[in-house]
Amino acid sequence: MNFQRGRPKEEPEINLVPMIDVLLVILIFLVVTTTYSKFAELEITLPEASNKEIDKNAEHPGTIDITVTAMGEYTIDLVPIKSTGIEYLRDALRNAAKEQADPLIVINGDENASHQSVIKIMEAARLAGYNKITFVTEIKPEK
Repeated sequence: MNFQRGRPKEEPEINLVPMIDVLLVILIFLVVTTTYSKFAELEITLPEASNKEIDKNAEHPGTIDITVTAMGEYTIDLVPIKSTGIEYLRDALRNAAKEQADPLIVINGDENASHQSVIKIMEAARLAGYNKITFVTEIKPEK
């Protein structure tokens, strides 16, 4: 028996508000708990310095002295370098190293030398396979 003949049937209704609330809570949870990976991490070893005086006349075997002028010109063991290309600098470092496995690269940079000039030497040393790089500084006398 159908007692509601004249009445139209109500369509079932899905209430979306609670479902949206649950999805937003899940989304917030995922955003808060997600760890973001770092794309580039640098492992650096900071230089150490001391005020101990060294003998400047002593010969240090296995070193290559590089000078960078304020104009971006290079000398390797007092020999001027004609080109400033990284590949040319790499080959010049290999020639200066001769048969040394991993020589110490000593960079004497002018205080007005560009950062890029020093980075080129470091990149050339990396390409040549030399990992020991140091910089020469001048100690100012205390007043």
